[in-house]
Amino acid sequence: MAGQQDKAALISETRRRFETEYLPDKSDKYDSRDVERVQQDDNWIENYLIWRHDVVDDTLKMIDESFQWRKEYMVNDLSESALPKWLFENGALYLHGYDKEGYKLFWFRVKFHTKDPKLQFEKKKFVAFWLEHYARREHGKPLTVVFDMAETGVSHIDLDFIRFIINCFKVYYPNYLSKIVIFEMPWIMNAAFKIVKGWLGPDAISMLKFTNKNEVQEYISVEYLPAYMGGIDTFKYSYPPLVDDDFQTPLCENGPITTEDETESKEEVEADSKEAGESSEEQILNAKKVCSVEQISKPEENDKTDSKTKNAKKALTVFKGPLLHISPAEELFFGSKEIGEKKCLIVLTNVTKNVVAFKVRTTAPDKYRVKPSNSSCEPGTSIDIVVSLHGGFAASLQDRFLIMAAEMDQASGAGIPELAQFWKEVPRNKVMEHRLRCHVVESSKPSTLTLKENSFNIPTKTNEDLHLQLIQLLQVNRRLQEQIDRCVWFQQLIVVLALFLVAIAAFCFYLSYTQRC
Repeated sequence: MAGQQDKAALISETRRRFETEYLPDKSDKYDSRDVERVQQDDNWIENYLIWRHDVVDDTLKMIDESFQWRKEYMVNDLSESALPKWLFENGALYLHGYDKEGYKLFWFRVKFHTKDPKLQFEKKKFVAFWLEHYARREHGKPLTVVFDMAETGVSHIDLDFIRFIINCFKVYYPNYLSKIVIFEMPWIMNAAFKIVKGWLGPDAISMLKFTNKNEVQEYISVEYLPAYMGGIDTFKYSYPPLVDDDFQTPLCENGPITTEDETESKEEVEADSKEAGESSEEQILNAKKVCSVEQISKPEENDKTDSKTKNAKKALTVFKGPLLHISPAEELFFGSKEIGEKKCLIVLTNVTKNVVAFKVRTTAPDKYRVKPSNSSCEPGTSIDIVVSLHGGFAASLQDRFLIMAAEMDQASGAGIPELAQFWKEVPRNKVMEHRLRCHVVESSKPSTLTLKENSFNIPTKTNEDLHLQLIQLLQVNRRLQEQIDRCVWFQQLIVVLALFLVAIAAFCFYLSYTQRC
């Protein structure tokens, strides 16, 4: 409690001194939107304080430098339409995937970058665009930078651009960097990265992770690594649209969907209903096998909430959006397979005077069931959404959920056809979006007990697990084969050099012998 009070006092002091010591003389050098935000957003100031070890003087200097930079680069106005299209098409910078700690990956494909002083400012604005795009979405969640230096050489070295990226995290986006993973840095760049280490400073040196094909999996799983890094990710960058791999696949489209798999879908829904001790004909008709969402009607929601959320993690924090208050604010807590905590509760509260339509999407549609996933909320009321794991899957740190909401006209209906039409017509800028990530609570049971339970209750390996392991083994085998080929080539080279040296020695011996004669 004392620590929270101390932090609140530091935030208050920082805000007060900024307003009295910096704002009067430099108001024309700041964007008014940033000034307004620093007067209201405690978390933003706290991030600056953390990065400057709670030293208020240093924090104020950092805020001053950051705000002047934000105005120079017009960060608050950066958008897709404000930047040249070729920057997006180039594929040198983008967000995609997560590391093993659940942090978003910010890729810098160095081989696609060319040094050009005339274009440098636009490229720097492009970096700022991506970082601001991420910061507005994730509200302070750090990310991991991947410097992919495969197939690069001296022509790709641009120390000024690298320094800018580092400064973005050192000054402009404090406390947003978890680590920098450098993949296959050419030996010729060793001297250059000694300079980079100096820019980072002693506190950030530990964030540098130099890796090769065999080591990069220590930080990033094969699921988010391309094949040339030893992974199985089939993602290929393209534009348009803007890369947002979080939610490319919706949980379920609006309204009933009839497919060839309808019969099988019905069986799947019936099985789920038995587990919950209930049956719903409406759910069965509206289910789709490839989706992770089952629609339920409003009269059923109140009856089902108690049984569905018996083991659900209670929400403790609230995100206060303009249309909905969402609880929890940031994370859904699931247990590991050993704990068996497979359900979470999301509470939506309509804070407007109109009906608010909402829908839920996820990055892992095969894993989860969400009830309801596409519905509406009356003014001043709350609705419970039950998120449950399905089919023996386990939650992972990389899983994400997206809640989308928009106000409806009073004349609009709230049935499935009306909602489907509404989402087709609603403008993008009228839609509120909020993202939730998953947190996995590890088991505290002894490992021996866990093994016994697994041996009796669930199969130790699923077909999917075995398939993934087989792919990994094939990748390892390929890497070993490449190493063997390199060794054989090196041995052949040594033999050739040895023969060459023997020939030279013989020739020298012959010359000395003929001279004596």
